[in-house]
Amino acid sequence: MNQKRIILDTDPGIDDSLAILLALASPEITLEGLSVVHGNSSTEQGTNNALSVLELAQASHVPVYKGCELPLVQPSLLAPETHGEQGIGYAKLSAPQTKPQVQKGSDFLINSIMSKPGEITLVAIGPLTNIALAIRQEPRIVENVKEVFIMGGAIRHEGNTTPLAEFNTFVDPHAAHIVFHSGMPITLTPLDVTYDCIFLKDDLNRLLKIDSPITKFISDATRFYMEFHDEYQKIDGCVINDPMTLALTLMPEICDYQELYVDVDISTGVGLGNTFADFYNYEKKTPNMKVALGVRPRVFMELFIERMEKLAKSLS
Repeated sequence: MNQKRIILDTDPGIDDSLAILLALASPEITLEGLSVVHGNSSTEQGTNNALSVLELAQASHVPVYKGCELPLVQPSLLAPETHGEQGIGYAKLSAPQTKPQVQKGSDFLINSIMSKPGEITLVAIGPLTNIALAIRQEPRIVENVKEVFIMGGAIRHEGNTTPLAEFNTFVDPHAAHIVFHSGMPITLTPLDVTYDCIFLKDDLNRLLKIDSPITKFISDATRFYMEFHDEYQKIDGCVINDPMTLALTLMPEICDYQELYVDVDISTGVGLGNTFADFYNYEKKTPNMKVALGVRPRVFMELFIERMEKLAKSLS
């Protein structure tokens, strides 16, 4: 099998942790490393979470690189109300025994992409600060990355952080602007599809039939997330945006796509962080990305649950 070499650029909160587990549970993927960014939790906390989740899954050989602690322009915005004070809900993980790498996250991205031209798939599931910095530092990564999958934005969907803006894009809209207009081969997974993919209590109960540290972690982490979704958004279950984005690297047929010119609002005001697509091509601009706009949610959820069951059984 020709494995995909994947780097996860992540802000380890609850669904990021599930995306890490899905990458480890997918034989099609070689996880080259994680670059951590501020977002759901601070970079320091996110780095610890990344190391602890890898140790939980007996994968501490995967290197973790600490990235940017602040957005490019905006003040910091973290999400303890969504992901808990430690970023992983009610889950308690042991303090990591392994340490992050010395190299910075953006340097790791540059070195990996430039040393393996055309081989690295970048999956960005947090604010895009590390990637924007890497592009500014070494613009040639744009031509040398194989493909980029981004969880972010809300095209026709309402925002989840402001009425118009999705969290990852709102936290660092200037970084998103740089990445969107960089020329990288981007597939965008906005809330338009991720909010159709709800991890239900029935799905969790199915996983809990296996007694394993993995299923316990998923249960403790997602219980907090489910409470948040129920209280704030009247969603029964929880939306696991990040694993779905990772899943598209190995099962693109989960979604339907449209090539579109997409931009992000970086003006100050109510529109800050709003992602919008020129559906009728008013501006006569060439599409800059492929956008997932339709989804088969249970196809994704079955993939996710099956792989978590296998991972849990292999480690229990």
